[in-house]
Order: sequence, then C-alpha cells, then structure tokens
Amino acid sequence: MPADSWVIRQGRVIDPAQNIDSTLDVVVRDGVVASISNVVEAIDLPEIDARGKVVSPGLVDLHVHLRVPGQEHKESIATGTAAAAAGGFTTICCMPNTSPPLDSVEVITELRHRIERESSVRVFPVATISQGRKGGDPVDYQALAEAGAVAFSDDGDSTRNSLTMRRALEASRDHGLPVMVHCEDKPLATGAMHEGEVSRALGFPGIPPEAEEIIIARDLMLARLTGGWLHIQHVSTARGIELIRIAKAEGVNVTCEVMPHHLVMTDRWVAGDRTMVSTSELAGDPAAEGHPNTKVNPPLRTQADAEALLAALKSGAFDVIATDHAPHAADEKAKGLLDAPMGMSGLEFALPICLALVRAGHLSLTDIIHRLATVPGKLLGKGGGTLLPGVAADITIFDPDVTWRVEPNELRTMSHNTPLMGMALRGRVTTALVSGELRFGD
Repeated sequence: MPADSWVIRQGRVIDPAQNIDSTLDVVVRDGVVASISNVVEAIDLPEIDARGKVVSPGLVDLHVHLRVPGQEHKESIATGTAAAAAGGFTTICCMPNTSPPLDSVEVITELRHRIERESSVRVFPVATISQGRKGGDPVDYQALAEAGAVAFSDDGDSTRNSLTMRRALEASRDHGLPVMVHCEDKPLATGAMHEGEVSRALGFPGIPPEAEEIIIARDLMLARLTGGWLHIQHVSTARGIELIRIAKAEGVNVTCEVMPHHLVMTDRWVAGDRTMVSTSELAGDPAAEGHPNTKVNPPLRTQADAEALLAALKSGAFDVIATDHAPHAADEKAKGLLDAPMGMSGLEFALPICLALVRAGHLSLTDIIHRLATVPGKLLGKGGGTLLPGVAADITIFDPDVTWRVEPNELRTMSHNTPLMGMALRGRVTTALVSGELRFGD
C-alpha cells in the first residue's frame, strides 16, 4: 500500500475553513485529501482509528527558531522539526537570527537544501530585514524573496533604523510578504523579567512594558505611512494589543500573534509560582525563585496583561497563535536568571496549553484550530490550514483528554528549557501526516 494513503476513521473532524465540526471519515490518497464523509465503506487502504480524537488540518507555526545554521548545539533541523510534528505542527517558519543570519541568497539556498534533506515537516525560511541583522543597511528584498524567503524579520532585535524599516515595509507591499517585527527598545530592555511589583520584590532588574510598546507604535506608524504588511510578533502587553486593535480599525495593514505562554504564565512564575492563569486545572508545585527557564523575551507579564491578551484573542484582535519556540542548551540556561539567554521551548506545549483554555470555557476547539491552523495557513499562502479535498494531506490528530508529564525523555526537541518541566499536561498529538506521510505517531 502507498505510505501516503489512509482512511482516518470516525474522528471529530474540525476544519474551520469549511465550517466542519462532526464525526467523519477522512480518505487520503496519494498524499492529498480525497474525501470527507460520514462513513466510508471498507476500502483497501490502511486505517487510523481516530475515535475519541480530534482530526484537524496540520497546525501552522509562523514563529520558530531552528538555530540553523551555526547554533546546532541548541537545536537541529531534525530535532526541531521532530518537535514540531510531535506538537501537531506540519508547517513552520524559521527565524533568521542564526549564525550567519539569513541575509543572503547563498545562506537561504543552503538552508533550503538542508531542510529538504533533514526536515520531517514543511519549513519556510524568513530572511532578515537588515544586513547582518544589525538594524542598518537593508537586504536585497527581491533577491531573497526569489530565493524562497516567505517574510522578513530581524527577530531577536528591533530594526533600529526607521528608514530601513520603511524600506522593508515598502518592499513588503511590492512583494506581498510580511515584515515580522520583534518590538523592543533595547536601551529600555536591559532587565531579566517584567518590571513591576514582582521584580522589585525579588530584586531582579525589570523590563518595562513601554520597551515593547514604543516600538509597536513606531512600526504601526510606518505601516500606515507605507501601506506595507506589518506582522507584530509575540505581543505581551495589554496596551500593545490595544495599539494594534486601534490601528486595524483605522485600516493599517497589520497582523499579529500571541504566544501560549503569555496567555497563561505571568511574572509570578519567576517568583516560583506555577499557577496557570485563566485556568485552575494546570498548576505545578512551587519552584525555586528566579528559575532561568522562566526567562523569555518579551518577558512574562502581569496577570492583568495575560487576561487582556486572552480577551483580545477571543475578540479576534489577534490573528494567530504562534510558539516562538526558542531552544537553548542546558549549560547556557544553567547560568542563572541574570546571565541565561532568553527563550523557552514551545512547539510541544502549545496545543495542551490552548486545550486548557478550551476546558476553562474561554475558547472552543474551533477557535484554537482557527488560530493555530486556518489563519496562519492562509497568511502564509502555501495552501495549508485546511482539509479541503484536493489539497495536500497535512493532518493533525490529537487526543484532547490524555494526560502526560513533561519530562526530558518525552520530548523531541533537543532543548528542554521550559518551566513546564515536571508538570502534568492534558491533551497530546497522536498522529501527524505531511502530504499523507506519517511524520509522528505509530
């Protein structure tokens, strides 16, 4: 039998793009979705029993750090994409803060060749905005787009030169590709956590929300000026998403993303608390203060910010949920909160976190699949995010009720830098197909 042909039996099929939410059979032939129907008679194809599980379009993550080239001690294409598949993501976009950065046709081309050889899911590279990702001279946007870049970003830093940002947004308008911005006023962002009552009590230097909001405001103004497509990454503050909401209402071409960890974790996690806000079911034992796995950029904010982000997600102000999967080596994170690099692993935890918000009544399964698959697939423009017959069979199957414990031997990522380590999560992917081929599961 072909390895890319299946009958997926009697799962709860949810595809927001087709307004489907029902118990159905899905037939995959030669790597594409052939049909979706109530019951398919016995046919000579291998079967996947999806009873009690959810069948959805493969999830799409617009914000992943694979650390390739040059930082393979943190993650590799093989391990990062294995983690993606285990988390249900069949398509990801990889960020350009690598060594060397993704700022030339040669580097992009070599990366794409490595992806073809080593990846277990679809990977699309994001090129830099500026040469060397230094925030100054612009890259050759047309050449990089022709080489396969799907967006431009200086992620990890904001583009310092406003004229360069203007040129990038003008190029985005011409090429139809987004400029993905990490909004951070670097001189204001010299701390290790959110600046507020918790940082003062702990004695750690803080990062004020204004460090993020100042650059959000600047980039929104430049998007208004140019008509370019601005995509604002990892929004973490209540005022930040309000600025974006106002700009959208005024017709600015802006999209934005929220991270699962900013929805349920707060600066109290840096103090050792492991309570998930907006849901009472996920809570771990208290941890040591200042654990470096709670250090992320932008930082975990206040409960009021987390609740405002969730309200914005529910209202549609956020376009997508992304992970900002940011792996680091264990010895780097062992340096302590002040000296450890910022970032946490995210690919294998996004779905369980979102499912906790579903069980708490804040979101529906359709809501999270819409933001994790349908909309990011549409924004990326590569045909993903739907189970429409005739499209590539990128399919995620997950059990929303199974409980599992976050332990190193349970993870596919090379890096285990997550404050969820040791905690019990509920909901897990059982199968991931890419063009009908099994990339995760039995």
